[in-house]
Amino acid sequence: MSSAQVGGGLERHGVQTSKPVHFNLSAPALYEHAILRQEGTIASGGPLVCRTGAHTGRSPNDKFVVKEPSSEASVWWGKVNRPMESAQFDQLRRDVVTHLKGQELFVQDLYAGADAEYRLPVRFIQELAWQSLFVRNLFIVPPASDLAAFAPQFTVLTAPSFKADPARHGTRSEVAIAVNFASREVLICGTSYGGENKKSIFTVLNYLLPLRNVLAMHCAANIGPGGDTALFFGLSGTGKTTLSSDSERQLIGDDEHGWSDRGVFNLEGGCYAKMIRLSAEAEPQIYQTTHRFGTVLENVMMDPGTRALDVDDASLTENTRGAYPIEFIDNHAPSGIGGHPRNIVMLTADAYGVLPPIARLSAEGAMYHYLSGYTAKVAGTEKGVTEPSATFSTCFGAPFLPLNPNVYAKQLGERISQNQSRVWLVNTGWTGGPHGVGSRMKIAYTRAMIRAALSGALDHVAYTRHPIFNIEVPSAVPDVPSAVLDPRGTWADKAAYDAQAAKLARMFVENFKANFADADPKVAAAGPTI
Repeated sequence: MSSAQVGGGLERHGVQTSKPVHFNLSAPALYEHAILRQEGTIASGGPLVCRTGAHTGRSPNDKFVVKEPSSEASVWWGKVNRPMESAQFDQLRRDVVTHLKGQELFVQDLYAGADAEYRLPVRFIQELAWQSLFVRNLFIVPPASDLAAFAPQFTVLTAPSFKADPARHGTRSEVAIAVNFASREVLICGTSYGGENKKSIFTVLNYLLPLRNVLAMHCAANIGPGGDTALFFGLSGTGKTTLSSDSERQLIGDDEHGWSDRGVFNLEGGCYAKMIRLSAEAEPQIYQTTHRFGTVLENVMMDPGTRALDVDDASLTENTRGAYPIEFIDNHAPSGIGGHPRNIVMLTADAYGVLPPIARLSAEGAMYHYLSGYTAKVAGTEKGVTEPSATFSTCFGAPFLPLNPNVYAKQLGERISQNQSRVWLVNTGWTGGPHGVGSRMKIAYTRAMIRAALSGALDHVAYTRHPIFNIEVPSAVPDVPSAVLDPRGTWADKAAYDAQAAKLARMFVENFKANFADADPKVAAAGPTI
């Protein structure tokens, strides 16, 4: 169902324009508008390739939460949730609406949440056709019968060409992502990066769902042939999307889920995968989406003549992305719903090369690593970074947590205990030395380790407690050389390993002390020993 009208249909939002307003256009129609408006280019195979301009990733320092009575006492204020006064938000909203008066607009009415009991109806009002396709890919498209009476419970107004004024709006720059829980609105301006639309709603759900005793999680999920559900936590670059897209298991979703008393459900209707150096051999399911009509590719390079993609070209950014409906993954779970997870995998890309490739965590260890949310940036990815740089993002998603992290950690701990879920720490990073010396763990080995963990093959093998990281390392994994399992043994210089491991362990301990001084002593004791 779609319609277009001049200047109308958005009165309830106080938005008026002299230009056409397009409601719930399909992918082919949005392609036509995007091409006519010169917003993108069709690449070989059919994907729509778009550029996001100066902003090729999220702008976390430009994200604000409106400080108002209904949510003020609950929000975790600080660097993640910067306060914006209601008057500043109101001024920004008035100016954005004035700006939109001269714009052709694209509206999508979509659901966030596969479980009808907890889903959130969201209306996206946008000035770019490709971004309308982006959100249509990423969220759940309602059946046509739902659209006539669609009642949004949250509204996102996206105006990339409008620049915020710090003096007038209280922002840090011309970019603003402002969430208002009282008016149930999000304003996005000054950036064309599509991910801001996706993550703003995840932030909203991270506020609303825990208040209904549903854990909102930054994780992927899939289902095995026997009906067992698995979760995959991990920050960007750890392999969350790649490893959850397994030909032997049905994909529930690749990034955002809720865990209720009924089980796990996808918060989205699509996937948002990193495309840089994508491999047809290692990641066949994701790779084939780059040759399909309907996929939106952000900042992926291509030959201007043949329109052939070059996924290895990072000249614009390392953060090249693809947004596609989950139906593009052959073995997806159509319902977007799974049972309580039997296994939970916490992924890290350790660029120091000292963590074991797989380890079993106790319940307290699971809470420790969930609160820590560790991964590492590699040298050369940012100016001035000459050695690996540790990143700790609590709950594997600190930028999207409007509530105190302990709220999410407590809920996860309760869910693990209630369902006796097994938890694994998997290092997809370096072995044999740090980045620049060692090599990246072979994805075939990582897949074999995860397959063994999920199948129960590791339930009866012997384990050794790592003397520094205080985690249990299996002695054998099918289809993985035993030498790979002991990280110290892969280093030529054992003393260098010990020094590097001690260095990372200190980082863990210092981060935990600084941020979680009030944590359960048993959880704190489950961390590294130094």
